[in-house]
Amino acid sequence: MNSNSILTEPTVSSSPTKVTSIDGQSFKKLVEAALLWLKSNQQIVNSLNVFPVPDGDTGTNMLLTMQAAYNEVLKSEETNIGKMAKDVAQGALMGARGNSGVILSQIWRGFARALDSYPEMDANLMAAAFNESRNTAYKGVVRPVEGTILTVIKDVATAVSEAIKDTDDLTVILDIAVKAADVSVKSTPDLLPILKTAGVVDSGGKGLYYLLDGMLRFVNHQPLEGTATAVQQISTMNLEDTLEEVEDGQDVEVVVDFKPTAPLNLEVFYQELEKMGTSIQVGEGDGMYRMHIHVEDGRQEEPVQYISTLGTWTKIAMENLRAQMAEKKATAPAYELHPIEPGQIAVVAVSPGDGISKIFASLGVAAIVSGGQTMNPSTEEILHAFEDLPTENVIILPNNKNIILAADTAKTLSTKNVQVLQSKNIAQGLSALLRLSPDGDIDDVFAEMQEAITEVDCGEITIATRTVEIDGVSVEEGKYIGLKNEKLAVAADELEKTAIELLHKMEIENREHITIFYGNNITEPEVETIAGKIEEAFTNIEVEIHEGGQPHYFMILSIE
Repeated sequence: MNSNSILTEPTVSSSPTKVTSIDGQSFKKLVEAALLWLKSNQQIVNSLNVFPVPDGDTGTNMLLTMQAAYNEVLKSEETNIGKMAKDVAQGALMGARGNSGVILSQIWRGFARALDSYPEMDANLMAAAFNESRNTAYKGVVRPVEGTILTVIKDVATAVSEAIKDTDDLTVILDIAVKAADVSVKSTPDLLPILKTAGVVDSGGKGLYYLLDGMLRFVNHQPLEGTATAVQQISTMNLEDTLEEVEDGQDVEVVVDFKPTAPLNLEVFYQELEKMGTSIQVGEGDGMYRMHIHVEDGRQEEPVQYISTLGTWTKIAMENLRAQMAEKKATAPAYELHPIEPGQIAVVAVSPGDGISKIFASLGVAAIVSGGQTMNPSTEEILHAFEDLPTENVIILPNNKNIILAADTAKTLSTKNVQVLQSKNIAQGLSALLRLSPDGDIDDVFAEMQEAITEVDCGEITIATRTVEIDGVSVEEGKYIGLKNEKLAVAADELEKTAIELLHKMEIENREHITIFYGNNITEPEVETIAGKIEEAFTNIEVEIHEGGQPHYFMILSIE
């Protein structure tokens, strides 16, 4: 497929050449194109979150999964498409993050399985690959749900199978596949009522659409980078520094709020900013824009000067990322993990914050994987956490429903005796650890842990990212919301009121103990005040407070 094309500098062509087969190198270019186009539309996919909580990460998970897939073949000169596809699938499998990433890795696995070791792919083989992608993806989910990415890959496979009856041109077939994906995505709210209620389409299905559309755009020599379609609302932009290391050219974070004097050409705006730095985000709200960028030290004034030519800035914020990272490392809390002897049970726990990690360590976990909302760990990260431990017996606590599939995948890749507890939140993970007996029989201990997670409820409080009504709860953007066991339960104007109303919804009158884990967006004195109000409202309840350190969620409540 036009092996001389450069993905980052496409040219416009109105008459693409007919293609009846492609080899491994051409396939590699399609994978790169898919990655680039998903990257350009990552925030759109992230915004398609059913619940109005600030943890939409489907786009991020799919992008990181695709990045891992492409990294696997980045330097490969393999021309055999079957072998190339196998390597892509392996990269996706190890890099899979979140449910959407794991399902995407299964789509690639099926695609590669059909291609086997064929040197090239023609129309018939393309149809077989999509069909096997569908089959493998559905088999990889215990209870498949229609109206998701599964439906989209199914509809694409059906469309491709029909298309090859009339043409052997892979370009035409790919065009049909993209159109089928688009139609399928738009129909997902009709198949999954919660999507219609939330006013969104399925995020995973939309991500798959962008992947296929990126391939088609490459074939048609259309731009893949620098698009300005991913514009977020200012109030929902997450501008926290989540880098573990500061990369070259990312010394200073610059955030500028401004009002343009004329309609803003977002595509040109992005192109100009890309000349200055990286990690560009642009948000819009009420006629105002917020620009976020990372630049080299010494260039921090450039985006401000450029924006001044477009309109009037109202607020400028700058952060020294290197100094920030150095401080973070210097103040990082230390915790000592439980040493494991051969034959003992090693518990691996996923934790969203340093404070919670400390508690996990105190309860005897052998390894901690950093992760949670908006930061789902990959299959490989979970696998590496326990593969070198000196025992064959391992129990994984995902502690998040969007990490369970990645944990299950890590289990299948290990020769050890690994069991994955279906813990969906921190409260369940902590409750399970109280039943840990490292020298016990793993089946007996696992059964005890399974019982434990049924005896605890979890409440979470955060900020609504959009206005919507779900499950009879009316939510306004920017207001506090409370979730009961991952389901939207209450909304209120004040944090304290939200906490009290959420606890009433959780029927805690007959419970005895609440543990509050407070996040990095609230202070301990603020939490102590709220805890006092809770004890006044529920005189039978004892409240315990711990620093959790988790992002986004003001409080995680464990109710026993």
